[in-house]
Amino acid sequence: MALTSSTTGTTQVITVRADRIDAAMAIQFKEDMRCQTEGGPTRVILDLSSVEFIDSSGLGAIVASMKQLGNGRTLDLAGLHPVVEKVFRLTRMDTVFRLYPTMDSALSTAVEQ
Repeated sequence: MALTSSTTGTTQVITVRADRIDAAMAIQFKEDMRCQTEGGPTRVILDLSSVEFIDSSGLGAIVASMKQLGNGRTLDLAGLHPVVEKVFRLTRMDTVFRLYPTMDSALSTAVEQ
């Protein structure tokens, strides 16, 4: 699983460089997220703009990544394709995560916080 990371102030942006997060890559995704976010800023934005498909294992991996951040840190999601966003809404995970249509909208919210 290819993840890239950049940090600006109190926000870390992690970009997923894959078109799917599914059962075949969920374990590797969780491990890569753990490595990327250890001891990082208080806010993490996961850029999912390249992800066109997610299954229940992928959803579980993202939830696990949020939990491993610990208290006082947040995981927001940006750039969800309609199919991916539908999975989050159908499972009511849109009440757990803040979803942003674009990375720009997610970053502009970080400035206001």
